[in-house]
Amino acid sequence: MNPIKFTFIFVLILSAFGLHGKMAKPNILWMTSEDNSIEWISCYGSKNAKTPHIDQLAKEGFRYLYCFDNGAVCAPTRSSWITGMHSVSNGTQPMRSGFEIPASINFYNELMQKAGYFTSNCSKTDYNLRAPSGRNPKDFWNYSGKDYAGTWKLRKKGQPFFTVYNIGDSHESRAFGDHKDESVDPKKMILAPYHPDLPEMRNTYAKYSSAISKMDSLVGQAIEKLKQDGLYEDTIIVYNSDHGGVLARSKRFLYSSGIHCPLIVRIPEKWKHLYPRGKSPGSTIDRIVSFIDMPKTWVSLTGAEMKDNFQGRIFLGPETEPESKYHFSWRGRADERFDCVRVMRDKQFAYHKNYAPFAPNGQYLAYMHNMKATGAWERHHQAGKTNRVTGRFFEPRPSEEFYDNFKDFHNIDNRIADSNHQAKIKELKQELRRQQLKYFDSGLIPEEMRKRITSEKKTTVYAFVRDPKLYPLAQYLDYADLALSRKKKNLKTLTQGLLDGDPVTRYWSVIGLLLLEKQAKSAIPGLKNVLKDQDEIPAFAAWAIYKAGEKAFAEKWMLEAITQNPENKTLANIFDWMGTKSHALLGKIPAEKLPQKGLLKDVIKRSEILEEG
Repeated sequence: MNPIKFTFIFVLILSAFGLHGKMAKPNILWMTSEDNSIEWISCYGSKNAKTPHIDQLAKEGFRYLYCFDNGAVCAPTRSSWITGMHSVSNGTQPMRSGFEIPASINFYNELMQKAGYFTSNCSKTDYNLRAPSGRNPKDFWNYSGKDYAGTWKLRKKGQPFFTVYNIGDSHESRAFGDHKDESVDPKKMILAPYHPDLPEMRNTYAKYSSAISKMDSLVGQAIEKLKQDGLYEDTIIVYNSDHGGVLARSKRFLYSSGIHCPLIVRIPEKWKHLYPRGKSPGSTIDRIVSFIDMPKTWVSLTGAEMKDNFQGRIFLGPETEPESKYHFSWRGRADERFDCVRVMRDKQFAYHKNYAPFAPNGQYLAYMHNMKATGAWERHHQAGKTNRVTGRFFEPRPSEEFYDNFKDFHNIDNRIADSNHQAKIKELKQELRRQQLKYFDSGLIPEEMRKRITSEKKTTVYAFVRDPKLYPLAQYLDYADLALSRKKKNLKTLTQGLLDGDPVTRYWSVIGLLLLEKQAKSAIPGLKNVLKDQDEIPAFAAWAIYKAGEKAFAEKWMLEAITQNPENKTLANIFDWMGTKSHALLGKIPAEKLPQKGLLKDVIKRSEILEEG
């Protein structure tokens, strides 16, 4: 080896060691902005926002082109981050669900503490789970508060730090209300093709563009604090959003606008041995990075002990693992709105499976409707002014969708029936099933049923779904596929399934008959029998009876059921999915039975607004 080159490498390695000969460890500042996809970051080509500080970070670091969130909404995503596990593997995918996880699961911040790191979180600890006594992930932060720049001053001399800095100024709530920032012209906003060109839509775009500017300025301030404290060249800086967003059909949804996120990593010169192989600062990286990869990578970079619960792949450093060819996303309930979607994608193509296709994407969600754009869009649709693209958001979905994300980033052209794509669709469907089995996807049993059964058996969802006698997942996947196929030839099987001893099979039988609508008329007697069942089954059975042709019977049962239990969230969801067909029924609920708040109250309020026109 050339003597000069050898000396340079020796000095580089030596500089990474502390005074006592031990390998020094990098500080890590992980900045997460809330609710913005790559569409809102200018170095990713944003047409509506400028982010000069993030752009500068990209010039000094590595910009990842294919970074994807697994969960599309904050709390389930953070559940995956803190545990290093897909939320569907623990049952923590529904928003604000709080299912208990076993004590055996290790948290990444816990492992970093054991490795000598000062850990701080500023300040988002919404982990969407219930931990057993003594195992709360919040307890493994040395500091949890708002003063991110003060956290490293609290550590011991020479102690490395790992700091999470969550920036809330790009949150969905920042798009509420009126746009007042004159520096952002609503007329210059470029709308997604699925958004109608309405004044309220343009104003909401502009208001959120202003929020992005504020978020970017806070990224710049955080970097400046590091420089002022002499830590800039000792600290790995990571920037990404916590999921996509923020206007309706992005956050909470598994389309590209909901899961395709910015990821930029700046690694100081002294840690250049951690650079992506063959890359130099300012490069773009075309490796797929899933959010599930992040906690495992942080554990690896800090030299902490790796545990078996981490399900991702290390994408940086000497322990970098082979790139995954695919990315797995999942969605459960958001707030009080029932849904279940799975997506398997590669860099270009995405296969979507809608396990609740009867629920339109645009089902009423009170928080999302705080944006003026959302209500205006819906009123525009109710007035019959939307087209095939802009109106689809408010219609029931197909069971399957397939998109070419290179040609159709906004996912408006469903190519599921395209003969040219059947080989790729088959590939992604097979991979989806493989990963659902690998990670013990808990979503094949509906949430209320899942909650009741695990409570009765005094077990966690984690343990329940890993017991093939209690949760025969392969069997459930097959039966759900049959139910979602909407083929009349399955009518006999689905009708017989109503008598099955397994409530999961009974549930999917009801869903299959619901999707057959009038073709399921012969199954009405069997559907009436399961009106005495538990959990989500009776309400869906009543709706299936309604769709099969006995509307008067179904309406009578629904009215009696909601009067007896106004807190029946499944039935409240169904009333909303029925649209205007449920409005007369809602008007018959006795006034003294009407709740003062909650989902049913929201559904009734929405129906009244729509009736008024």
